[in-house]
Amino acid sequence: MTSLTKPPGPADLIYERSKGTFNVKEMTHFLDGGEKQTAIKEKIMLQLERDPVWQVSDQHDLTLEQIRERSMAKVRRAAHFVGNESMGLFKQRMELISVVDPGTWTRIGVHYGLFFGALRGGATPEQLSYWAQRGAITLNGMVGCFAMTEIGHGSNVAGLETTATYDQSSDEFVIHTPTLTATKWWIGGAAQTATHSVVFAQMIVKGKNYGVKNFVVPLRDVDTFENLPGIVIGDIGAKMGRHGTDNGYIQFTHVRIPRSYMLMKHTKVNRRGEVKEPALQQLTYGALIQGRVAMVVDSGAIAKKALTIAIRYAAIRRQFGGKPGEPETKILDYVIHQYRLMPLLAQAFAMHFTGIEVNRMYEELMDSMETLQPGDKRLGEVLEKLKEMHGTSAGLKAFSTWSTLNIIDQCRQACGGHGYSAYTGLASLYSDFAVHCTWEGDNTILSLQGGRYLIGCYREAQAGKPQTGGVAYLNNLDKLEKRKCTATSAADVARFEVVEDAFWLVAARVVKKAGDDFDAGVKSGLREDESYEACSQARLFATRIHSIGYLFHRFKGALARAPANLQAPLEKLCLLYGLYMIAENSGPFLQYAYFTPQQIDWIRERVTSLCSDLRTIAIPLTDSFNYSDFMLNSPFGRADGNIYEAYFAMVQRAHKAGAVPTYFQKEIYPLLHRKLADDDILELDDADEE
Repeated sequence: MTSLTKPPGPADLIYERSKGTFNVKEMTHFLDGGEKQTAIKEKIMLQLERDPVWQVSDQHDLTLEQIRERSMAKVRRAAHFVGNESMGLFKQRMELISVVDPGTWTRIGVHYGLFFGALRGGATPEQLSYWAQRGAITLNGMVGCFAMTEIGHGSNVAGLETTATYDQSSDEFVIHTPTLTATKWWIGGAAQTATHSVVFAQMIVKGKNYGVKNFVVPLRDVDTFENLPGIVIGDIGAKMGRHGTDNGYIQFTHVRIPRSYMLMKHTKVNRRGEVKEPALQQLTYGALIQGRVAMVVDSGAIAKKALTIAIRYAAIRRQFGGKPGEPETKILDYVIHQYRLMPLLAQAFAMHFTGIEVNRMYEELMDSMETLQPGDKRLGEVLEKLKEMHGTSAGLKAFSTWSTLNIIDQCRQACGGHGYSAYTGLASLYSDFAVHCTWEGDNTILSLQGGRYLIGCYREAQAGKPQTGGVAYLNNLDKLEKRKCTATSAADVARFEVVEDAFWLVAARVVKKAGDDFDAGVKSGLREDESYEACSQARLFATRIHSIGYLFHRFKGALARAPANLQAPLEKLCLLYGLYMIAENSGPFLQYAYFTPQQIDWIRERVTSLCSDLRTIAIPLTDSFNYSDFMLNSPFGRADGNIYEAYFAMVQRAHKAGAVPTYFQKEIYPLLHRKLADDDILELDDADEE
């Protein structure tokens, strides 16, 4: 091949698509929830692609200031759609913005998801109407941020130091930052965007601390953008990713706000300083769940983007193996490369279907909570669903975001040296996504919360209270833990009922182990909080195994809704996900004797064969994700396969060939022309000269 010969690409993907065994468009419609939903998504993607404001092809070569300015222009454009389309449609728009520009998604989401979400979840109807009239919905007159995290406190919200002290004489709250560690930190939108904030602060009334409550605090003059008196705002500086979001810090020095700026849907304070707390504090948890659910959904979307890039590249890239006169072997044809990517593809499908189900559960829960009245007969049922949603979403958010971060990095590594290039799109995807493992609850802390929930469910089941939903396997534990796999061949072990039983039994056993460890700690004299701490490792492990199984069960449940023509590929994907996860986490499956070592070997064999089967239709499967080239923004993920031409052209546009460095005269010329001392000159001996 000469330097001018066209590199491989289009023909390879045409061939790969010819091997499809299912209708790609039909799969897309099923994943999207119907043909109508696909049409809506395609319309939004086209709008973004054709709008110059949404240009992203050169984002890797922009300065921070340029990124921020462009991001703000996109926020302005998004505000137009808020006032011109339904909230359901705008939510779909935001899901796609998250894929193409995570930094801008965050900058918009800080206002609508966090600030307005806090208003919606914590304001009375009158308060919500008041702030809506002042621009909380349309971004006309105000832009909000969400001031919870402090430089000294993150996950421990109860330990926040900012204070809100009620002054009865003036009917005002005084917001104050008493220490350096009370400085609000990592506040998205604070540095350059926000005019108002929902501030989390310890509410003090008549000398009594009532815990952390929410207050709307104006930050800047909307005409001059100057900080209001008593408020100091700054930029926290360089960070790992999401550079389009202006994270900042805020300090308050005895800043006064009207009492009515406290969000009073739950806790209320009247003019006389009388505090009325909600009868059921649990009802305030609903707003905390929204972000976790959104990240489960986002995890699936971002994983699909990374895999589309890596798998299309692998179907074109050739290395080694070719006989003289024949092309080299596609790296996707190597067994080990299939093992690297096909299980991750199956996991992306599992997260996709889990995201759909968890989002449905959350919306139903919110509808129930918003219509709940005092003395409502549904109260007990709603509280049970809230408890399940709170515990389940904690574990799933942690497991899904950790998994997707791993998927992105595995895809980057699977692209070899090119994966390290910013233009591949995977490096920035990783750095942008990494924060998902920290915000809305640190993943380790959330996993421990999930484990605490599972222990509670186990103890209730032991006391005779039937468990429902995702923890129903804890019922009849005595019968369940006696089960063993009776498979006598590789084909026999790789059946859905076997995999389903395996996850139920092992999840039940690891949850039982965590529960028994907790009970043992209490019996030994530990306080409950001390006993929970002592069994932290068991709680973490229980959450992991429960979450892996939860994704499998949700994926299997989706199969029942799939069209007949899609059953075969989806069944293989679901089975691969389940078997691969068992093989990669074989310890407890062997420890609790559900599988024998021989059966685990059979499972590994079946994983390899399923990877080979799915390799054949890998390109049609990634095509079904229906991401346009604009959405992927990677030459290696191009649908037409012209990866090398697109990559070379992108580099040429960004960097002029042959350009002399601006620092040549200052640094390079003096290096090349410095005068050498005598001892810097290499002397050759006679042998060297001969």
